[in-house]
Amino acid sequence: MRRAFLKAEIFVLLAVGILSLLFILRENENDQLVLEEIEERSPNRLADTIDTTESPILKLEWNSRCKPNDSVESISGFSVLPPHIKDFLKYRHCRSFPLIIDSPNKCDGPSASKGVFLLLAIKSSPGNYERRAVIRQTWGAEETYGTAKVRTIFISGIPKADKEVKRMSKLLKIESQKFGDILQWDFQDTFFNLTLKQLLFHQWLDNNCPGANFIFNGDDDVFVNTFNVITYLQGLRENGADKHLYVGQLIANVGPVRESQSKYYVPVQVTTSNSYPKYCGGGGILMSRFTCLSISNQSKSIQLFPIDDVYLGMCLEKAGLVPASHMGMRTVGVKVPSATLDSFDPCYYRELLMVHRFVPYEMIVMWNAIQDPKVDCGQRHTIYIGV
Repeated sequence: MRRAFLKAEIFVLLAVGILSLLFILRENENDQLVLEEIEERSPNRLADTIDTTESPILKLEWNSRCKPNDSVESISGFSVLPPHIKDFLKYRHCRSFPLIIDSPNKCDGPSASKGVFLLLAIKSSPGNYERRAVIRQTWGAEETYGTAKVRTIFISGIPKADKEVKRMSKLLKIESQKFGDILQWDFQDTFFNLTLKQLLFHQWLDNNCPGANFIFNGDDDVFVNTFNVITYLQGLRENGADKHLYVGQLIANVGPVRESQSKYYVPVQVTTSNSYPKYCGGGGILMSRFTCLSISNQSKSIQLFPIDDVYLGMCLEKAGLVPASHMGMRTVGVKVPSATLDSFDPCYYRELLMVHRFVPYEMIVMWNAIQDPKVDCGQRHTIYIGV
């Protein structure tokens, strides 16, 4: 009976979310104020003329602040590189983009930002409305857990497809007006631009929320046990926010993928090094205020690298800091000891901090399940690393 009720609850929540979104978009269909304000903030944006079949980065020929570095065309082997790699090399020096949607009071202003115990900074592409909606309802809800104030911000660029730019920008503006939790910059939201997204977020953090004690930086398809994260952070030594903390699922002794068909392909024209520094998987990372500031400072002198979590590892290495592994951070999921057991059993998640990946309905189910006192885990809480 309870299972049937839970399924019905999930269906209703998702249906209401989708219908609400359709209603909002229909209601605002003829309203040009949002787009006019965006265009006012970024009057030179020519997104409608971008050739998105090639570029992972917003074309900036029109912008005098950042012209393409055509000298890279003389690099040996440049002509045979995939278009997105060529474009990355031409524009990797571009580090400043117009902020289309801001949330300057997210932390109650810079001087009061020490009152924020945990800032959840979630990387989210413009079209991922359902993911953001469910996160707001579950582990990303802006609440105070005991004395720990939690705040949430979603970090986004603009869609790659021309036809989606206006409608998605309008959607994010509507979300911002209702929830006040959107940051959007005027660059294309693509895989190779995740590093740029990370860099711009750290700049925003320095200016608007420098006092936040801890930051969770992750993707919008992870599940976070916010209760456990806060308990873990509160258990750190005194003044933990002012000491180095950078934990996740540690990755070491790896280097660039040289296979051109791979999503993670990094040719020698980008880096000749065959090894990466130690880093944590970008799906979810916990950092202290001290470490965030260190990353921001070091990033100013390190050129952009197309893999964002590796780039953060580079910043840590230059700062003389070391990333650490935490068994509760699972960017590759969990694996149960037997095929007969359900890997979605909440007993495998009650002691974890973060798991990647979850679809929206799973977040709702798990968030309710880990809080259900009727679920008796007994000895079933042993955690197994996924493969």
